[in-house]
Amino acid sequence: MNTETLVKKQRAYFETGRTRDVSWRIGALQTLRRSIRKHQTEIEAALQKDLKKSAFETYMCETGMVLSELNYMLRHLRGYATDRVVATPLAQFHAKSFTSAEPYGVVLVMSPWNYPFMLAMEPLIGAIAAGNCVTVKPSAYAPETSAVIERIVRECFAPHFVCVVQGGRAENTALLEQRFDFIFFTGSVAVGKLVMEKAAKHLTPVCLELGGKSPCIVDKTADIRRAAQRIVFGKYLNLGQTCVAPDYVFVHEDVKEKLLCEMERCIRRQFGKHPLENPDYGKIINEKHYDRLLGLMQSGTIRFGGETKRDTLQIAPTVLTDVAPSDPIMKQEIFGPLLPVMTFHEISEVISYVTGHEKPLALYLFTNSRSVQKQVLKFCSFGGGCINDTIIHLATSRMGFGGVGNSGMGSYHGKESFELFSHRRSIVKKYNWLDLPIRYQPYTGWKRLLLGMFLR
Repeated sequence: MNTETLVKKQRAYFETGRTRDVSWRIGALQTLRRSIRKHQTEIEAALQKDLKKSAFETYMCETGMVLSELNYMLRHLRGYATDRVVATPLAQFHAKSFTSAEPYGVVLVMSPWNYPFMLAMEPLIGAIAAGNCVTVKPSAYAPETSAVIERIVRECFAPHFVCVVQGGRAENTALLEQRFDFIFFTGSVAVGKLVMEKAAKHLTPVCLELGGKSPCIVDKTADIRRAAQRIVFGKYLNLGQTCVAPDYVFVHEDVKEKLLCEMERCIRRQFGKHPLENPDYGKIINEKHYDRLLGLMQSGTIRFGGETKRDTLQIAPTVLTDVAPSDPIMKQEIFGPLLPVMTFHEISEVISYVTGHEKPLALYLFTNSRSVQKQVLKFCSFGGGCINDTIIHLATSRMGFGGVGNSGMGSYHGKESFELFSHRRSIVKKYNWLDLPIRYQPYTGWKRLLLGMFLR
């Protein structure tokens, strides 16, 4: 089925009104949940082949999070879909005002390769919950996982409701030429700009979940041992192929050496003395990205790590010092297991650096100083983040996740997902038993006086 025909069939099905029924949507989400549980072993095997993810990490970062999101949405969906009554101005007496959520219609979800299952399924959950028909385009870079996603979707849904389109650039281009009612994209800034450009042709609203260089700041009041442990976890999870991974560290010069020693100790404890021999240590997605990372390793000095293995596309957890802001590694999102460390003397230096560059998707601050915390949160703009931890701000359905500026637009997870994939209509229901004549001509003096009283 070509993309044009697919979109037409989904639009025809949406117009039947079937997906507007909230009980029907709940049934669809329950079907999806059963299928994911049934195929967990296949999902684990696929992610092992694509990214060498361990079964534990697959559940922690992919299937477990998806099932948690499904459970949360199923508990709250009826409440989200209920009309919300709001106060009516006196000037509109007698009337009832309320907002009503309606689905956009036919939605395109384009997902990336780094968390290929979660980042396809979580937006799909939101789109279904809101009552849309959905076309999912998974990444061609994670073919095994994309195949499992397609099997699950086929098992659960008819293609005129939810369909998976496989392929690479040609398929992406063909899909973006179609008129969707909403586009959800997760990926690079460069491709995100292309998606937005194509969407503009049809004035299609978009959600862009991008990335950027997410800073990690460690001041001298921080608990250095805890900071090192949590930075190492957040940075080297999935070999740094995480959009919210700490991209670089700014550490106060007084505690730099202590942090570096603790990070080296934490890397050895978490991954072993020889990480490339660790069966639970993943791999770089492909040779193109592997070679790009080897080039970035030429920046600064390798403090520890640096081992590589081309036949398995692996790079050991690596920390770089003596890095300058002008070095290549500081000019692009790293998206790999390389961590540059730079120093600062005053927190104002870090704030100036962060605000002088594109707004990052995440920011992490390690401090026990309320003053430093207030300064950073007041002046630095970023999508989301943590104080005294990394990564975990996105692992909840109770808060939205998204970027700002160059790191994206729109927010999802939980209620935010339902709202993202819905258009909320504002409606006034006017009653007929009384009609105040103030708004009708002629506009006499007493009407102006009365109108002024109403609008105060």
